[in-house]
Amino acid sequence: MTSPARTRARRRALAGGLAAVGLSVGMIMTEGALSPASAATWPTANGSQAVTATIPVSGTKDYGMKRLYGSGDLGTGGQNEDQDPILELAPGAVLKNVIIGSPAADGIHCKGSCTLQNVWWEDVGEDAATFLGSSSSNVYTVSGGGAKEASDKVFQFNGAGTLNVSNFAVQNFGTFVRSCGNCKSGQYKRTINLNTIEATYKGGRLVGINTNYGDSATLKKITIVGDSGKKIVPCQKYIGNNTGAEPPKNGSGPDGTYCKYASSDITYK
Repeated sequence: MTSPARTRARRRALAGGLAAVGLSVGMIMTEGALSPASAATWPTANGSQAVTATIPVSGTKDYGMKRLYGSGDLGTGGQNEDQDPILELAPGAVLKNVIIGSPAADGIHCKGSCTLQNVWWEDVGEDAATFLGSSSSNVYTVSGGGAKEASDKVFQFNGAGTLNVSNFAVQNFGTFVRSCGNCKSGQYKRTINLNTIEATYKGGRLVGINTNYGDSATLKKITIVGDSGKKIVPCQKYIGNNTGAEPPKNGSGPDGTYCKYASSDITYK
């Protein structure tokens, strides 16, 4: 039997290891095994606010961990296309410390380069965040936070440029990040970088990219929790289009050009 002192020591060592890689989540130790059902520690809201019309954000906005949720015209958590977002960020905007509750409508829209810092989605609606803008110099940054219960996509990358996601926890999702496969408004080359991600099964794909548009996805320090059957596809390739048709798959797995990672970049817990 493990002594209480040794158990406490193991918990401290585990917490220190997570801090070393920068994860903003906690893991629960039960006699030497990680508990997949409780892999992420989700924040407690500091008050709640109903949102009946999209809130525009420019500059830097810090919500201090307030929960925003949709009401009225935004009071849906379904998968209907063309829903309005809870928040719409102008190019260059920085959003900090907010929880998107339920109903979540279409989450957050970035009209150009943006930063989402410590943003949490409790129950993803259509998408958690959609990244827009036609400039190849756009940089979208998601740092910290988490999202869960996304029946389809978490992050929808419709614009051009580079999306960087780091220190993020995701649970129960269809696709974590998807480069738009059939955007009629225009298609672009998109670069996706995932670093220090904790993905808890159930999930389908970490990232989906379009090889025919020159997309690439780089995966580093990925931890997949509770997926002993390895059903989550780290990197799914597609042949995209601009007609609205469903894009066909084009293979999966590392290739050094489109899907950039090694087996050592992914740890299964």
